[in-house]
Amino acid sequence: MEITKGPIWKALLLFFFPILAGTLFQQLYNTVDAFVVGQYVGTAALAAVGGTTAVYINLLLGFFLGLSSGAGVLISQFYGANNKASLSQSVHTAIALSLVGGLIITLLGIACTNIMLILTHTPEDVVPLSRLYLTIIFSGTIPTFIYNMGSGILRAVGNSRTPLHIIIVGCVTNIALDLLFVRVLGMGVEGVAFATVICQLMSAVIVMFILLRTHEVYGVKIKDIHFSGHILREMLRIGFPAGIQSSLYTISNLIIQTKFNLFGTKTVAAWAAYGKIDAIFWMTVNAFGIAITTFAGQNAGAGQLSRIKKGMWQTLFMAT
Repeated sequence: MEITKGPIWKALLLFFFPILAGTLFQQLYNTVDAFVVGQYVGTAALAAVGGTTAVYINLLLGFFLGLSSGAGVLISQFYGANNKASLSQSVHTAIALSLVGGLIITLLGIACTNIMLILTHTPEDVVPLSRLYLTIIFSGTIPTFIYNMGSGILRAVGNSRTPLHIIIVGCVTNIALDLLFVRVLGMGVEGVAFATVICQLMSAVIVMFILLRTHEVYGVKIKDIHFSGHILREMLRIGFPAGIQSSLYTISNLIIQTKFNLFGTKTVAAWAAYGKIDAIFWMTVNAFGIAITTFAGQNAGAGQLSRIKKGMWQTLFMAT
């Protein structure tokens, strides 16, 4: 999509709506997991899937997405400036970051699961289910990071529709697998966890297939996936503050979740159900943020600074 020319409001909205739809479908992953186990397994299973575990997952994923926004900013700038060499370095550094970051979170997450549940006073009857769910979900961190980074690369070059199509396919498959594993095969929280990991792996394979097959300047070559030192430093300089900012909101939710855990399983389950509704508001705001970030990056690369200022004000108007 061309976002350096034409009416600003139109470019922003055409870019925004696929992002919003994609984030809504992304939220459906955990929401469907919670609904299925709540319907067919029980209250403790709902509390395990939608309580403390969901907050920890959002904390780690949110930090990485904030960190990866540094990659999106650089890629969009280099794309707008038609700087092919730096664009390619940024894309391959971003993929390398998702691989290494995913591995680190996988190992730390699995190793620290018990400690995380104890620190948040998770109800005793929920701890075994929460531990099982988190362990399986953490094992799929690498494909989750690869999918999100790959989608971020596509959005950074103005393509917000392809990530939407991928997440729709993944979400529909996730619903089918949830019902198959839990209702038909009689599995519990491990069923919905395996379904989520399988679908995230499928989404990662699809997005990487697209990036590997494309002949565009943002295409990926396996042999070129490595860190470029100066690119990585710039990504972290931009992305680390965004990652911290994203984490702060989730940390406040984690503190609240810890207090709710003291009231028992039913309260945790009720809070989990409410959390799915509250997330819709934040996803809408976040979608506007992604849209204006990409818009600003590409226009900065193209040297159209006045267009960035106009886009910022129009985004604020639409978001309110």
